[in-house]
Amino acid sequence: MRLSAFLAASLTATALASCNAPRQSQPAVEPPQQSAAPLSFQMPEGSGCSGAVSRYKAVIENDLSMGHVNQSVYGQIQGEISEAAAACSSGQDTKAISLVRASKARHGYPGG
Repeated sequence: MRLSAFLAASLTATALASCNAPRQSQPAVEPPQQSAAPLSFQMPEGSGCSGAVSRYKAVIENDLSMGHVNQSVYGQIQGEISEAAAACSSGQDTKAISLVRASKARHGYPGG
């Protein structure tokens, strides 16, 4: 019984000592080389489907210019934006907004 009491005390002391061990510092995170958008970038205003289409188009064009989206994905998204814009201009607001949301979700953009 003495051996198990000694062993338990030894393990407890080891566990407590490890709690007091100095923590290793984390490496500093380097700031990004480019911001997500240039300071001159202005999000288009507007409401309804025309505003949603305009804002999504502006974000995609900015992402292309910043190198966050390659040309083939940009082309695919542009086709999806065109489809949403056509629905919007024909008075199908709900469908247009739905198309924008589906495209955002498909390509990993927030608000999809």
